[in-house]
Amino acid sequence: MKKILKVVFGILLVLAIFIFYTLYTTGSFRKIENKFAGQIMMKVPMAGAEDMQLNREDQFMIISSDDRAARRDGNPQQGGLYFLDLKNPMAAPRLLTNQNNASTPFYPHGISMIKIDSAKYKIYAVNHPNEKNHTIESFILENGVLSKDVIYVDEKIFSPNDIVAIDEKRFYFSNDHGYQDGYGKLAEDYIGLKASNVIYYDGVNYREVAAGIAYANGINYDPVKALLFVASPRGFLVKVFKTETNGDLTFIEDIECGTGVDNIEFGEDGKLWIGCHPNLIHFGEYSKGKEAISPSEIITIDYRGKGDYTLEQIYEDDGTNMSGSTVAPTYEDLIFVGNVMDEHFLILKR
Repeated sequence: MKKILKVVFGILLVLAIFIFYTLYTTGSFRKIENKFAGQIMMKVPMAGAEDMQLNREDQFMIISSDDRAARRDGNPQQGGLYFLDLKNPMAAPRLLTNQNNASTPFYPHGISMIKIDSAKYKIYAVNHPNEKNHTIESFILENGVLSKDVIYVDEKIFSPNDIVAIDEKRFYFSNDHGYQDGYGKLAEDYIGLKASNVIYYDGVNYREVAAGIAYANGINYDPVKALLFVASPRGFLVKVFKTETNGDLTFIEDIECGTGVDNIEFGEDGKLWIGCHPNLIHFGEYSKGKEAISPSEIITIDYRGKGDYTLEQIYEDDGTNMSGSTVAPTYEDLIFVGNVMDEHFLILKR
């Protein structure tokens, strides 16, 4: 009898430790307040504006939109890429994609944009046609008109989340899971199993260049410092890598962020601007439709070199103004805040 009680006690103890660890490492004990030293200029109607790519020189922004809540509820709506004129940022964004220039279905996720010449841009977009098949698609934007370019298909495009272009032919992308279903995926989401990776495409071949990441998510490249930054929201980390000339990555360090970091953008000042999920369990329930709102947060990282960086919180919201923030590009004194599946995104003024 005593042996049975010891076994039962041991099981309960392990279960309690597991529950505490999961809650602690996902931000569940954190108190969320509404804090921002600025004002909300506008709530722009658009479902699931998850990623944004901004060109300051030519004063426009591309927005990736997918109504994930509608898909979750069995009413899928075609997603799209939108154009926002930053000379008139309060105007309604213009839909760029249509049945002639984008795949059907088109449910875009992470995007990246690179300038080809004075009037032409290449836009890469992660697409999730269904739960098992995923592609990366590229488009050419010229004189405000979008046209098809290339559809990238490969077994290494396994669970793509975000992408960053190096040039017209090369890019990196993150796979946010190593398992598509089953206990493996459950372990990634709740225990923080480090099974996701980063893939490099050199224009011909795909290869894994970083592995052992807990939910690899937002990814961005600093060509001046030759650094690649990868968000690990399940680890509450931003991982820093040096990019080698052949595309390989050399790990430098992890930056502890204390929040579920998502997409990474660069501000005018060179800082990393990151949309975040401060409570991952709450966000998970929200994404399933079991919670009405979910907290949002924006942080910046001023990265000067290994071990030399400064973190700052810019915005915190309990979800009242917008839920599930993912990205926060800046233009002059404005901050654009996208999200996973809210019905609108925010324009903030610093």
